[in-house]
Amino acid sequence: MTYQLDTTGLKRALRGTEQPQPGRTTATPHFGALPLGDPTGGADAIRWREQVDGAQLYPRVVIDRDVSIEMSDGVTLRATVIRPANRFGQTVLTPYPAIVNINPYNRAAIDFLDQTLHAPVLGKALHSASRSIDAKGTALEGLTTLTQTLAGGVFDVFGINRNLVRSGYVQIIVDVRGTGASHGKWQILGAREQQDSVEIIDWVTAQDWCDGAVGLAGWSYSAINSLQAADKQPKGLKAVFAVEGCDDIVRDIYITGGMPSAFIPAWLSVVNLLKWVPNPACVVRDLVRGDTLRWARDRVKSPATEIGSLLWGFLTARDDRIFDDPYFDERDPKVDRIEVPTFTVGAWHDLFGRSATGVYERLDMEPGRKQMVVGDGYHFDVGSGYGGQFAPPRLDVLERAWFDRWLKNQRNGVEYYGPVTMLQQGGAWTSGPSFPRAGVRTHRLYLVDESSATADHAVHDGSLSLTPNADVSSLHIHPDVRGLRSRDMSQVTAGATIALGNSYSRDARYQEGGALSFTSAPVTESTPISGAMNLRLNVATTAHEAIWAVTVNDVAPDGTSTVLTNGALSSSNRALDKSMSTYSDDGHLLRAHHFLSRKRKLPVPADEPVRIDVDLVPTDAVLEPGHRLRVDVYAASFPRYLTVVPDLIKARGRRQRLVLDPEHPSYLTFLGGDGID
Repeated sequence: MTYQLDTTGLKRALRGTEQPQPGRTTATPHFGALPLGDPTGGADAIRWREQVDGAQLYPRVVIDRDVSIEMSDGVTLRATVIRPANRFGQTVLTPYPAIVNINPYNRAAIDFLDQTLHAPVLGKALHSASRSIDAKGTALEGLTTLTQTLAGGVFDVFGINRNLVRSGYVQIIVDVRGTGASHGKWQILGAREQQDSVEIIDWVTAQDWCDGAVGLAGWSYSAINSLQAADKQPKGLKAVFAVEGCDDIVRDIYITGGMPSAFIPAWLSVVNLLKWVPNPACVVRDLVRGDTLRWARDRVKSPATEIGSLLWGFLTARDDRIFDDPYFDERDPKVDRIEVPTFTVGAWHDLFGRSATGVYERLDMEPGRKQMVVGDGYHFDVGSGYGGQFAPPRLDVLERAWFDRWLKNQRNGVEYYGPVTMLQQGGAWTSGPSFPRAGVRTHRLYLVDESSATADHAVHDGSLSLTPNADVSSLHIHPDVRGLRSRDMSQVTAGATIALGNSYSRDARYQEGGALSFTSAPVTESTPISGAMNLRLNVATTAHEAIWAVTVNDVAPDGTSTVLTNGALSSSNRALDKSMSTYSDDGHLLRAHHFLSRKRKLPVPADEPVRIDVDLVPTDAVLEPGHRLRVDVYAASFPRYLTVVPDLIKARGRRQRLVLDPEHPSYLTFLGGDGID
């Protein structure tokens, strides 16, 4: 993908363009020359919601929580099968399409969630609270965002969706091998696990309660293995609905910029703990069948899957899983091989932020058969606010419409929704034909040491300019722990810390106390930013390794600095894979793809400047009149980016500096409209 670089500055490309504003909508807003759709889905979405919230074809469901599925290698997987039932509780014998969800979080936990949400008193109270609590503008705003996730429908995608089944579907939830009540060893999305997904689909299509059509659905892990299974093109699979999946585990979360994330050991610990919890629905029968011993033996063989290798790699850097290794190539879904209609949901600050748009871009099919919705949130709050007046439909509503269209062939218009629906950071929900959005071009802003008079709280207050720094100057920066109170912290905790206040989500000024800050002049008109970004830095360190973390922010007239996107890179991992990187027409780098491999690490000379390209998460935002664009450069952002011990030793006692040199300038390259002069 290439874009034309505007070397004369940021021109007025969108003069006269109307931007949707919060609190109102227009019938036919335009962005550039292309019309924008209605992000709410309009009249079609009203019908979809009424179908979900109204009377269903069947009044009840029957749940079998102890189903065994034998894999070709002899391993037994355990599943829950949910089927429609009549008012007497009798199972309906009519075959229906089947929705499969395969996850490692133990069906016992999913059962508890289902029983809680459908408890006569407690369930109603929780649903009511999730819709009625509104603490926006207060210190509890983040907590409200998290609680409203329940009303957004994601738990119906993740767990048992009784309404979907009652409308004429069968649902199957399977414990991944080596987790929950399933036997075998947990592979963490490995090749055998992927084969299991295909065999599960084959098993489902052979059952007399399935009409031969299968959909895959899931959130997070189960979204990833849904994409993995789809790339194998199994015969019975007809559609995928994937919420916050991932197609590049390395760059998204595992070793972003060559640095591990604190999220991975925390997540591994949780799943490893859950896999030791017996499922009450299976434990008695397992004792009778003699399966308990086999289950326990499998757990003993791998009591804490990957924890040891992760610790060894962190301490020594000698484990391949600390690098971009074939281990990860095996696990990344081959999205371009997927042929069935696929709906993806993401968030700009999700754990898998790069995949929020990356999966959609890599799907090799026409828009409509592929759809994308991206919100301005994290991992745990996906769907929060969905179903609101100017927002997309709830996720359970979109899921039902998607499967009704592609599994039941109902002409409900969902293929005309979107296909690209995004919550524009700093703006409102929009719906259009493409990402990046129409009308943006490639631009460049240079980091210069001239004060912007907007960031006195930072280590250095510099500017973003259309021309490079006039003279050579060095700006020193030191690592600190201010990242513990930042949007980086909320990203690595999957959004949990947004409940602690705006410093974790909406205002980066505390973290900027440890930053080199560079800020543009205020824009004079609504200015979109959409797509990939790259930050070229000319940096030096007194040691033989250095850690660089950066953010790009929207600065409001009152000084509030909101992170739009982020990235990081260690100096030794600066080698580029040019074949995987994205450039503009005249060769300027837009999206850097680093090798992140042991063999391609480069030496870091002491106190000698080197040039690095920091890949920033693609995003979509708008700067309103009076707002500014800011680049923050940090020497670290703990715990979002960790440093393996050997690299930490190399960087010990380091003094890092950003060298502003007109011969080797530092600059931000991005896709945007006009307004920054």
